[in-house]
Order: sequence, then C-alpha cells, then structure tokens
Amino acid sequence: MRTIETDRLILRKFTIEDIDAVQSYASCVENIVYMLWGPNSAEQTREFIEMAISQTDEEPCKNYQYAAVLRSNGMLIGACNLALSGGEPEIGWILHRDYWKQGYGTEMGEALLRFGFGELSLHRILAHCDAENTGSYKLMEKIGMRREGLFIESRPAHKLSEKKYGDEFSYAILREEWDIKNEIV
Repeated sequence: MRTIETDRLILRKFTIEDIDAVQSYASCVENIVYMLWGPNSAEQTREFIEMAISQTDEEPCKNYQYAAVLRSNGMLIGACNLALSGGEPEIGWILHRDYWKQGYGTEMGEALLRFGFGELSLHRILAHCDAENTGSYKLMEKIGMRREGLFIESRPAHKLSEKKYGDEFSYAILREEWDIKNEIV
C-alpha cells in the first residue's frame, strides 16, 4: 500500500505506535456518535490497528486503511479507508473533533476518490452515513457524490439517540462524474 499525499495531509499505513492518537478520537462519544462502532476501549483500538495493518499487507489489498497525519508536524488526526470487499467499493473517514470543519475530511475524501478512480480504475464508489450526520453527508456532496437513497431504520441509532434504529443515507459517484467534476475545476 502506497502513501497518499494531499496539500495538508499524509495518508499512510497505520503503525502500532498510533494507538494513543487513535484512542483519543475512538474513545470519545462526541467523535464517534454516528459510527456503528465505539466508543472503543484501549484493547478495541489495539485490535483495530492490528487488523488495519494486517489488511493493508494483504495481496491484493481489499481494504486500504489509512492513518491521516498532518504534513506540518506528523500528528495523527483521523483515518480513512477504501474497502473493496463485500460488494461495491466504499469509502469512509473519521476525524478527531479538534479538526472538524477545517477541510481535512474533504482532502481525505477527494484523495480516496482520486486513488480509487485513478490507480485502481474503479467504475463506481459508494459512501454511507447516519442520516443525522450532517457533516458527513455534506462532505460527500462537496466531493461530488450524489445521494442515491435513504434507508429507513436500517442501522442502529446513533449513540445519543433514544431510538433503537436510525436511518442511513447512501451516496455514490461514477468515474465519469469524477472525471467531469475534475475537468471543470
């Protein structure tokens, strides 16, 4: 798995030394309120990192798991992935709450699309989020993805909800749409 660089980020393979930085966002309810996992114990974070390292070492790689670190100082501020197993290719991301609304998610999302369409020659890429996760679905729209569906009560409700089930948005983008978007920009 190769490293991907953006203007302000380096997307690299996880190392076991990343445990504390990952735990700082993976254990925080505010940070993972819309995730299907967490909040994580230290052991769950270790297991995730070990799994991410193992998956990125597979040949061929079916789940590109990236640690997102700042180019300026090497600080790990989040993670993203491009999963190729289990149906259509899907991207996802998480950022430590201290780095929300600064454009880092957009950089990660665009880098994953560029990698998926450019280097992997994918035809279509999906992303999903809790329907109440405004930040995530606005990010999907900003990187050129279009909403394809709303799935009613299709996932566990978010961590702060009193409901048992929550709704989910499904977004996608075709390689052709990505190419057109990048010709215009």
